[in-house]
Amino acid sequence: MVVTKDKVVSISYELKVNGELVDAAAAENPLEFLYGHGQLLQLFEDNLNGLSVGDSFEFMIAPKDGYGEVNDMAIVELPKDIFMVDGELQEDLLTIGNRLPMRDSEGNALDGTVVEVNDSAVVMDFNHPLAGQDLFFTGNVVNIREASSEELTHGHVHAHNHNHEQDSCGCGCH
Repeated sequence: MVVTKDKVVSISYELKVNGELVDAAAAENPLEFLYGHGQLLQLFEDNLNGLSVGDSFEFMIAPKDGYGEVNDMAIVELPKDIFMVDGELQEDLLTIGNRLPMRDSEGNALDGTVVEVNDSAVVMDFNHPLAGQDLFFTGNVVNIREASSEELTHGHVHAHNHNHEQDSCGCGCH
């Protein structure tokens, strides 16, 4: 069996940026996904197409095909008082490098990284943490199987104990 659309693919991999390990999945606990359903970067999936169990892979994804270039408009200065809860500044959150869940003015959820804290403001970077970076992937195809009709209908892999009636996957596809 080979990696093609609508197959459940399990891979072990390492992601390195500038020679530093950023993310990994071991063969004992592989990344499992429904191939061809847009769950991963398109170029990542393209590089796995046609591989078989046991095949290894190694490729690089440039920023334009990964998480984009750094957008200077996504680095914003916010008033420090928005980090107050019950009149007290949440200073433990305001550590350089902390990634914080926030909402924009329209209520959309987004994550930002604290890049600077001064007397009156906090500078947050809302770019993806890997924006502007070349992504180097190496790994192996651990398993390939046919997707169930339910997985194809829902557009994602179901874990062994998956129960849509209880919405255990958290996807809202019950």
